[in-house]
Amino acid sequence: MSGLGQPVRRGVGGFADGVGFFFKGLGWVGRRPGWWLFGLIPGLIAFVLYVVALIWLATNASDVAEWMTPFADDWGWEGLFRTLIGILIFVVGLALSVITFTAVTLAIGEPFYEKLSEKVEADFGPVPGGDQPFWSSLLRSIRDSIMTLFYVLLFTIPLFILGFIPVIGQTIVPVLGALVSGFFLTVELTALAMERRGLNRKARFAILRNNKGSALGFGVAIFLTFLIPFVAVVAMPGAVAGATLMVRNGLTPPPPAYR
Repeated sequence: MSGLGQPVRRGVGGFADGVGFFFKGLGWVGRRPGWWLFGLIPGLIAFVLYVVALIWLATNASDVAEWMTPFADDWGWEGLFRTLIGILIFVVGLALSVITFTAVTLAIGEPFYEKLSEKVEADFGPVPGGDQPFWSSLLRSIRDSIMTLFYVLLFTIPLFILGFIPVIGQTIVPVLGALVSGFFLTVELTALAMERRGLNRKARFAILRNNKGSALGFGVAIFLTFLIPFVAVVAMPGAVAGATLMVRNGLTPPPPAYR
């Protein structure tokens, strides 16, 4: 049973269900190109901001590495060491951009994705909840995104350190990183539909923890997809639609008219 009493599959079955909801979301926007284009706008804005930031990081990674490692000034191999640190800094920045892209895009595109999510719900019956004041909804979204980012860093920093351990850092750590990142991507993407049902952040986390298979399947599929350049922008509307479908059909009871 889910956190709100909805029957769900566990384990591999739940994971597959989560992946399936992502593809269902892509299918929904694929059949409605107008809504897909509408949902692209915030992603394009965020994409430009991230490209500029990553270009800056790539061109200044060596300077940042030098600033971070003053203790290596007298090392005979300080050039190689700082080059490796610079590469690592850029890789971490790239990983964080994947993790935070959804939160930033959702904050930028709050009114866009709210309308898109409502349209998905309306296609399947009554839309739960009522209209939320824009500024109230935006501030809540930013606050929740900051809290989610805090939890992401809480897990990411230890994984980053473990990444230096031979073998484990190249095998187990990337898998754990994908699972952690995927779960928190699901947290961000399901927020719109869950808030519409009056669920606060604590309740949303509880539901997703009780449905870890679906939450991980959905989030990991999106995380791996978002690693491909520009695909994150193209797939974002489908991710929002898929998250809405998962909340409506997999995580929470249907609206009253459907009981």
